Amino acid sequence: MPRVKRAMISRNRKKKLFKRAKGFRMARKNVLKVAHEAVMKALNYAYRDRRAKKRDFRRLWITRINTAARNSGMSYSKLINGLKKANIDINRKMLADLAVNDPKTFENIVNTAKNA
Repeated sequence: MPRVKRAMISRNRKKKLFKRAKGFRMARKNVLKVAHEAVMKALNYAYRDRRAKKRDFRRLWITRINTAARNSGMSYSKLINGLKKANIDINRKMLADLAVNDPKTFENIVNTAKNA
């Protein structure tokens, strides 16, 4: 049976790992075992935080809408309830953007929700 030389395969695997660990500090960037652990942990954090980012932005939008709604004399929950009753289908991202960048339009939306 012929001899199999695996130097290229293992070298490529290590190169890929160290490329992912680029920018890490101390042994985390150039010691195989430590770099592998660091990269695995970094990938776990990245996966987790892609989901956490969605939650964080939703919290931010709700806070902005609540502040703008209270300046207009209405609470956040009453505003959302009024919008549902008035069949206004606008997401929180757009509402928060209106609250920050276009207060007049947001005021009109609040008035519509009050009347509903």
